[in-house]
Parts: sequence; structure tokens; C-alpha cells
Amino acid sequence: MEVDPGNRGQCAQPCRMPYALLKNNKIINKGHLLSTRDLCGLEYIPQLIKAGVHCLKIEGRMKSPEYVATVTRIYRKYIDLAMSNKHFEISTQDKKDLMQVFNRGAFSDGHLNIKPNKHLVYKDKPGNLGLFLGNVKHINKNKGYLTLKLQEQINIGDTILLEKEQNTYTISELMENGKNIITAKIGQIVTIGRMKGNINLGDSVYKMSSKYLNTLAKQSYQKENRKIKLNCEITIQKNSPISIYITSADVCSCYKYLDVIVSLDYLPEEAKNKPLTKEIVISQISKTSSTPYIFDKIKVNLDNNTFLPKLSILNELRRLGLDKVKEYALTKIHRTYKHKLRLPIVSKNISHKQNPNISILFNELNTNLDYSSLEKPNHIYIPLKYFTNATYESILNFLTSHYKTYIYMPTIINQNYITLFSNYIIKSIKNYNIFGFIVSNISNFKLLRDILKKDFSKYEIIANYTLNVYNLYTVEALKNLGANLYTISPELDAQNISYLGNTTFLPSSLIVYGKIPLMNMRYCLLGESNKSYSTCNRYV
Repeated sequence: MEVDPGNRGQCAQPCRMPYALLKNNKIINKGHLLSTRDLCGLEYIPQLIKAGVHCLKIEGRMKSPEYVATVTRIYRKYIDLAMSNKHFEISTQDKKDLMQVFNRGAFSDGHLNIKPNKHLVYKDKPGNLGLFLGNVKHINKNKGYLTLKLQEQINIGDTILLEKEQNTYTISELMENGKNIITAKIGQIVTIGRMKGNINLGDSVYKMSSKYLNTLAKQSYQKENRKIKLNCEITIQKNSPISIYITSADVCSCYKYLDVIVSLDYLPEEAKNKPLTKEIVISQISKTSSTPYIFDKIKVNLDNNTFLPKLSILNELRRLGLDKVKEYALTKIHRTYKHKLRLPIVSKNISHKQNPNISILFNELNTNLDYSSLEKPNHIYIPLKYFTNATYESILNFLTSHYKTYIYMPTIINQNYITLFSNYIIKSIKNYNIFGFIVSNISNFKLLRDILKKDFSKYEIIANYTLNVYNLYTVEALKNLGANLYTISPELDAQNISYLGNTTFLPSSLIVYGKIPLMNMRYCLLGESNKSYSTCNRYV
């Protein structure tokens, strides 16, 4: 079996390109086979919080601001609900709003559920599907009218997509029984005007965006929704520098003990015509719109008949004062860990003159290849699946007897394969001279400990690049799990690769040649689920 790429020109993202699934050069399935439905985890929020999750990442890359605003608003609502004592129930409208801003063939719960997920991939279309609005019941192509019975509410200003068209249309004309209307509800039979293109009876129509929902989203991010309340006291007295004293009026812990004083080396003058008033001072100091702060109470100590030649002096006083407030808050913000992480003292390698070790990963073994011609590699990595196939017995006997050979563990191991994989490993270390294991997943550490038991420490454990080692914290965590060597993430830049490669508390390796898999999938393209069947003899 193999996956054959379709038209690569349609999309720069491989997961969104069309593919054909071939068996013996015959197509058995085709479409956007790697295009997953959007993940929606609203129902799992209580379980995620209970499991110890402290932060949820919302995918906003290449999405509109309206999408980000809507998703964060709804997830914030249900996170708060889950952390309260109230009944956790998700409204149909909130779920529909999420689907409206973006959905690819409805939603999926990904791999959050252990049950087989036959709805992970939506192969028919890679982009936003919107909400199904209805089917075309009547067409007047001369006037550009199409009539349908609504499955969703629509309004003037919403956008729709026709089944055989690529571009969306903004609804500018909406009618019921020949009369113009601005909104229509589910179940109404309406006519949408000024439609052109390839339209036929029975075609599906989709609501791609909601003017109301977009307006609501824009309002949420075009203005400040959260201001930190402060109190201040302004002193403007003759023959003394003007000053501002700021304290907190907010319950936020970052500002609890706020106590800031700022002064300017400027002495107020005697007023000749128009003296400064408290109202003017308060008006200038209150102008905090471009900051995350707002003054709740402002006290002004002002001498009579005092004059400031420029009101910008008050603006400068306010700006310096709020800068000090921000600096104070930043000193109070820090992460708290239950277990303090202390990294070993890191030293630089003194010499780089020694020849590096060379390791080779054989993604495929070839029975027609003479492996005795290998030029003395230091390590050989072989995928576990070859140790279970008698066809490769002679090759494995040669390689394991001449080179330090490691079993390359799969990136994904499903639960119902644990027993089978355990038997494979036990059989492999019994029949061949195995030096260690390449661990591709954190769970592999526990799996190997359970299988090898007291013999775990006899084998060298190498952390694969799939563990995404970016910094020393990850290195230390892998060392504590039992790793003897780790692979630096190939996504790092030269500076960080050099830094990690020159530390000495755990040896490192680096991929210098070869093809890296584009993606790893738990989802089976043949069984169309995330469940592996131990009796299945097919694989992609």
C-alpha cells in the first residue's frame, strides 16, 4: 500500500492536498485523505482540568481575528463554568457559533476519546464548510434569484457559498413572498437576490459567515475589556517638583502592595492670567486609554493661583508613573513550580578534534543488499517490525553481530498492541545482540521498563528527535526518565543546536542526512479510525 500525492499545486499545506490511496496501482480511496476535521474539546474541559491541565492552546495560525475572538470567548466561558459549582452544559448556539467561524466537515474530538474515531478526517473538502443553509428549490437566472428553505438563520450582510462555486457572496437582497426583509429564521422559505454563477436545482448552499457574529467579535478586540484600577495623588505646589503617588485599587495580586512615587524636576509658576484647576489636572491624568490601567480615585493637592505653561507636563508625569507601575507588576509575575527544577552545571566541551560517532537508521531493509560493505558505522538503528519477520533473519544476524544495533521504537503504539509489541521486544533481545533502544515517545520509557524490568539499565536508551528537544529542561527530564543520549530537534537554528551540542551532562546526537517523516498518524487510512486491530495484516 502507498499514498500517492494528488495535485500539489492546490495547497501549500500537505495535509490539505488531495491524495489517492493505491493498492497494486489501483485507486481504492481518494480525496483530501489527510485533512482532519477541526478539533473541538468543549465537552472535555472538566476532564482536562481534573487531569491537571493548566493551559489550553487555541489554534489561531492563519485564522481571522474574528475566529480567534469567538473561540477564546466561548472557551473562556466554559472553562469558568467547569471551575464553578454549576452544572456543566454546552449550549447549542455556542457550538454552532464555533462551527460558523470555521469548520472542516463539522467537528471531531480528535484522540481525546479512547473510542475508535471514524470521523477524524473529512476528505471531501479541505477548507471551511460553514453551516448548511439549505438546497436550491427554485432559480430565476435572469434576475439572479434563488429560493430555498432555511436550515439556519440569515441576515443581510451574511456571506454564503454555492455548491459549485469557489467564491462567496454577500447577501444584499433578501425576500419573502416578494417583500424585502433584513433577517429570516430557520424554516422560512426565502429568496436571495443578485446571485450569479453555476447554480442548479438541488445545489447545496452554505452560510460561510455571520455579520452579527463578526461584529460581536470585532467589538471584543477593538476595545479594552479589562483595566487595572489604580488610585493616585497628584501634588502641584509652588517651589516644589510636581509628583504623582500611585497605589492599587485592584484585587489582582500583582498590584496588591503597589506603592510608586514619581516626580518631575519642574517647578510650577505663579499664574498671571488663568490658573490651573483640579478639574484640568484630573482630566489629563485620566487619559489612560492606550494603557491597561484606569484611575479609580484621583486626589489633587494644588496650590492656589498655580500655572503650568504646558499640559504635556502632566501627560509626561502620568506616563512615567504608569511605566513604573508596569515595571513593578512584571517583578511580581513569575511561574511557580511544585518541584523546583535544578539543572546540572553545564560545561563546554573542550575539544572537538575527535571524530564524531556515526549512526545509521535503516528505514527499510533490502534482502538483495550486501550489508558487509558498510564502512564501519558506530551504531545501527533498525525498526522493530523487521525483528518480527523471518525474511530478514540472516541480515539481522549479521548486523547485530558486527555493529552496535538498536531497536527503533514506533512513534505511535496503540493500547491494544501493547502485549504484541512486548512479545516482539522480548523475542528480539533473546534472539539477537541488542545494544539499546531508540525511544520515539515518552510512553516508550514506561513500556520498556515494564518489559525489561531489572534489565532496563543494561540497555542504552536514546531519545529520538520526535521528542522535540529544544532546551536543557527537556534534556534533564529525559535524563531522569532514563535516557543515555538524546537527539537534538532538527527544527532548531544553528546557534541553539551548537549550544545544546556542546553541553556535557548528557551526550547528544544530531540528524545530518536523510528524510524526516512529514507526519505521523494514529488514524488508519484503511480502517478509517484511530483503532488498530491486532488481527489486521494491512499497513500503509
